[in-house]
Amino acid sequence: MNVLTIGGAMVDTIVTIANDKIEQVKMRNAESSFLLLEEGHKTEAEEIASSCGGGAVNAAVAAARLGHRTSIIAKIGRDEKAEIILNLLRAEGIDVSWIVVDEQQPTGSSVIISSHDRNAAVFTYRGANTKLKAGDLPPEAFAGRDLVYVANLSNQSAEYYPLVVSRAKSAGALLGVNPGIRQLTARFDDFWNSLKHIDILCLNRAEAQTLMPHLLQTFGDGGAPLIAKDDVPIPPLAKRGLRSGGYEMSLVKFLGALIELGVGVIVLTDGANGAFIARGQNLYYRAAQHVVAAATTGAGDAFSATFACYLTETKDPARALSAAAINAASVVKFIDTQTGLLTKPVLEREIETASEAALFSFSI
Repeated sequence: MNVLTIGGAMVDTIVTIANDKIEQVKMRNAESSFLLLEEGHKTEAEEIASSCGGGAVNAAVAAARLGHRTSIIAKIGRDEKAEIILNLLRAEGIDVSWIVVDEQQPTGSSVIISSHDRNAAVFTYRGANTKLKAGDLPPEAFAGRDLVYVANLSNQSAEYYPLVVSRAKSAGALLGVNPGIRQLTARFDDFWNSLKHIDILCLNRAEAQTLMPHLLQTFGDGGAPLIAKDDVPIPPLAKRGLRSGGYEMSLVKFLGALIELGVGVIVLTDGANGAFIARGQNLYYRAAQHVVAAATTGAGDAFSATFACYLTETKDPARALSAAAINAASVVKFIDTQTGLLTKPVLEREIETASEAALFSFSI
């Protein structure tokens, strides 16, 4: 299978801090939590490490380890960080011929603070990632692809999302999209107009709640709850639904609305509470793997990219869901976003030994 990933390329500096060295504050009536740094005080870190990241890089490494011929479109600077990224991609066997160098902007970078629940706080400088142009997305880069996977695009780069969609569909590729919250807000019209072209849409709960208010005008709020059969437990997100701006929408109604708007398959992840896959009238749910997390950064990229690759190859949403959950769980065991990504033989063995009780199907 031939895969092209598009989006960000970063070098991450990851700072791990013991729970007793930094304070965590959780809101009672909201879902936010905060890490507090004391002003004017040095905080001892357990570890400071450096690794490559970014949505397109993480997805490309995931696809390459699954045995697919993989290329990447991303923009980097002319600096040491760029060489770090290029060396990693080449070592993974990923084609870098469509990587573009920006002569003015440096390579994107981030500082990740990991502590407490390991839901990292991230300081991001996007740099060259924001500077994709139409000329960086030639038709030749899309030719012969089975899957075009589009990670979050930001700032100027997001202006060319419609061109990416057009190039992918003209090439006859399946289109997988994993947008970020910025793209769902500042560039919403472009995203909305692309829904009928998206074969695989990957969202986390926060992104889904950002998207939900835009569905209200057409579909209204509320909605029927998920009805389980044979004493199957109802997952938390299916019970509470999605909430934003004082409005609520049931999970069934939200997913059904996106299907009606033309999306082929919707992936909705809810962290440790598992993930849902909707296609047509079928809804699949898989509980999350229980692991001790070193960090949660990169789990979403691993889940989305693995699901998109498996579904494109196998056409089996249940198996793709299991593969995605297992690969994402492997990633969170490590501090960086790629060490835990599994090869196809290892992942296949994990799928065969995984508990079938973790997977449920419903009708919507």
